[in-house]
Amino acid sequence: MDFKFTPEEEDFRREVQDFLAQELPHDWLGCYLGEAQTDEEWAFSRAMTRKLADKGWLVIAWPEAWGGQHNQIKQLILMEEIYTREAPGFDIVGATMFGPILLQHGSEAQKQQHLPGIARGEVVWCQGFSEPEAGSDLASLRTRCEEQGDHWVINGQKVWTSNSHRSDWIFILARSSPDLPKHRGISLLLADMKTPGITVRPLVNMGEMTSFSEVFLDNVRVPKDNLVGEKNNGWNIATATLGFERSSIHRMGSAWSCLNRLIRYVRETRRDSRPSGHELLVRHKLADLAIEAEIGRLFAYRVASMQRKGLSPGHLTSVSRLFGAELQQHVAQVGMEILGLYGQLGLGSHGAVLKGRIQLEYLASVAATISAGTAEMQRNIIATRGLGMADVK
Repeated sequence: MDFKFTPEEEDFRREVQDFLAQELPHDWLGCYLGEAQTDEEWAFSRAMTRKLADKGWLVIAWPEAWGGQHNQIKQLILMEEIYTREAPGFDIVGATMFGPILLQHGSEAQKQQHLPGIARGEVVWCQGFSEPEAGSDLASLRTRCEEQGDHWVINGQKVWTSNSHRSDWIFILARSSPDLPKHRGISLLLADMKTPGITVRPLVNMGEMTSFSEVFLDNVRVPKDNLVGEKNNGWNIATATLGFERSSIHRMGSAWSCLNRLIRYVRETRRDSRPSGHELLVRHKLADLAIEAEIGRLFAYRVASMQRKGLSPGHLTSVSRLFGAELQQHVAQVGMEILGLYGQLGLGSHGAVLKGRIQLEYLASVAATISAGTAEMQRNIIATRGLGMADVK
């Protein structure tokens, strides 16, 4: 089995590396998974998005007819380099989650209306899935949508909706047939964030990250044409959406970035006149992490390779997502052990080692690990053992 990239793909990797070296400030410290926290970071992130779009890289895996190159491997390389450098600007929600779903399930009118804006880096989308009582068991969501004339009327609440306070549009999972089994009575709808009845309230988590919000939907009226696919088929579309998200390499890249920071730290830090990296236990822990990170990288490579061949990765996307989240947590835990009490200091704290990056990685990775253990992942695994979605209630 050959794990090598082609010469053309390696040339592309070097082109991406040169681009990031040119565009990022010389003192760039990185941002967690590319998520902007301040208005200044957001402005820089949007500028990077437009530059990626101008180079034809933002939707590089899309079909050529919609501005892409139909090249999943180049997208993998691009994302690996971006997230290893912790650079902002790549549009995970629009380019790798919502766009592919619209290409598969959207009407021609929906594609014409929404895809060009994503490809040009002009329109920001957010994902209205999680709810206060429907996180891991997403199919238990309570947000409802009812048909009234030429419109759908949506009522409910979404939570942990990344960048919803900065988004132009949202795609929403809502219960359209309450009498059906919970997985079968859900639909996917699109809404302009300026629609009357949509209220966004920012949330600040333990890691002082401000990219999350909760979204309230109070008699929000959207045209019937904003239904994606068929009524009550939203769950199948949602699991496909999460499959696109989980086939990404961004968590592996973030873990590699944090691990590289730790390796540099132990090389440069001296204890009892010797570099910390000479301590046998530290070396073994970092070596174990490097092996684990390489396994995670190969998981992502395998998924992308299957997608390029037109094969469905199936449960492998969920396995890769869970592995990546736990890898981040393992890196953060070892970082806490190496840094000691200093590792608990957050971003901007006086005396914080590695600029507080370990504390941020730890808090975020715990949340990521929890969210990765979803019932959807279990359903995918069950399906590979001979049971279909109809057998899962």
